[in-house]
Amino acid sequence: LHVDRQVNGCSDHEGEEAYNLDGEEMWFADFIKREGVEPQPPFIDHITFQDGAYQTAEANQQICKSNLDVSRTAMKDFKIED
Repeated sequence: LHVDRQVNGCSDHEGEEAYNLDGEEMWFADFIKREGVEPQPPFIDHITFQDGAYQTAEANQQICKSNLDVSRTAMKDFKIED
């Protein structure tokens, strides 16, 4: 059995999107260099991600930031203690 994991998160100033397999990072979006990175060691069969994976990660960041704004608006009247 394998564990496959996708991480997608954002804040006002940063974001992350990464794909992992069995605890090893297979791909991540480098939003500073504006490219996808495949940090796989040379001794494995290289897994290549589809063209457009980075563009999808950028779109996911916009969705994440929009959802963050919606959550802030919905939670603005809640007390911190709640």
